[in-house]
Amino acid sequence: MGRIYAIGDIHGRLDLLERAIVAIGRDIDKRGPAELTLTLGDYIDRGPSSSGVIERLLANPFPTPHVALKGNHEQVLEQFLVDPRILDEWRGGGALETLHSYGVPVADAMMGRNYDAASKALAEALPAAHRDFIAGLKTSYVTDRYFFCHAGVRPGIPFAEQSDNDLMWIRHEFLSSDEDFGRRVIHGHTPVAEPDVRPNRINIDTGAFVSGRLTCIALEDAGYRFLKV
Repeated sequence: MGRIYAIGDIHGRLDLLERAIVAIGRDIDKRGPAELTLTLGDYIDRGPSSSGVIERLLANPFPTPHVALKGNHEQVLEQFLVDPRILDEWRGGGALETLHSYGVPVADAMMGRNYDAASKALAEALPAAHRDFIAGLKTSYVTDRYFFCHAGVRPGIPFAEQSDNDLMWIRHEFLSSDEDFGRRVIHGHTPVAEPDVRPNRINIDTGAFVSGRLTCIALEDAGYRFLKV
């Protein structure tokens, strides 16, 4: 296996993404070429620069090929464009920061009003390239040794039969499982103070939007290392 980098939940922290790009470049300069960089979803919400993060990822800023996976927050944005009522729930997940980053007025949304207008304004403000990027995101990526997804997998279900909903949303059933999934699952979705390393999974979501720490894991034949920015 060539070296693979995977980056946890970014949540609008363009500043930390930029530092992760630099850290991966320096690691490659030191250790030689790598095979791939994956981002594990949740590019938007909570942090101040959701639109900036997606714009940066569009053109692959990494010194490797890039595969972007979809998180539950990207799914909710897509749902909001179809059903504005979901903003009642989305507001608690960082929607206002995302709307603001695209230049959408948020005063009414903050007061629980005019969701239809906010949905229409976002649809008009969202560049076609951003919409296509989100629509084209994969929900998983698999190698001989690892399975990458945003949230996790449902125990007892083969990888090929996992639902997109579980891959983007699951928590307790996955996090509490000690099942050997056949491949180690690399995921985010549930913030932890430090990377959570288990025999069957590694969680690299270190809550960048609030902790100021974005974690990248480097996976190679010799094992794994963490690049923290």
